[in-house]
Amino acid sequence: MSEVFDEVDEELRREQIKKIWDRYSFLIVGVAVLIVAGVGGWRGYEYLEAKKAAEAGAAFQSAVVLAEGNKHAEAEAAFNKIAADGAKGYRSLAMVRAAAEAAARDPQAAVKLYDAIAADGSISAPEQDLARVRAAGLSMETSPYDAMRQRLEPATGPDRTYRHTAREMLALSAWRANDAVAAREWLDMMGNDPSTPSSMRSRAEALQALLPPAAKS
Repeated sequence: MSEVFDEVDEELRREQIKKIWDRYSFLIVGVAVLIVAGVGGWRGYEYLEAKKAAEAGAAFQSAVVLAEGNKHAEAEAAFNKIAADGAKGYRSLAMVRAAAEAAARDPQAAVKLYDAIAADGSISAPEQDLARVRAAGLSMETSPYDAMRQRLEPATGPDRTYRHTAREMLALSAWRANDAVAAREWLDMMGNDPSTPSSMRSRAEALQALLPPAAKS
């Protein structure tokens, strides 16, 4: 008897499935087609992105070879092309390298390029700070302390990659401007940071010794 009931249940299930299929077959097929097309499209996108990244990597390496061969104008043009058309991961790095090559022909033009990189919110904080530090290095002799502080202070925070270099440059700039208070501020920051490299710590101590005694409160 149980076998009869099982057969009836099976027949009912088949009938229900048939009704569902008859009613929703177009929708089911459409969804399946969309899934297959979506997966295929994503795979195609991944392939194109990987191909673009490989091409950008090869172009970047070629530009580096030009730079190492002191072909600065050609290297600058190659890096600029990558910055404009290359894969996303290479664009900001190419911008930094293009500015570095520009420094060989026109340091002030390179400063402007670095400042533009530092102001670009789409670029990562470490690359922005690298641009700040390099611009400051090129303009150390000509920029007043206030301008140096405006450029470098964002890079001096406790979690910033180039904070030690930025602090040292600001201390030196303040010292050159005869601003002992500001110089001491940055030197103290370097001395109180346990992660300050020993070489920088030694230079900070030497510069401290050149400052006049701090005013007593």
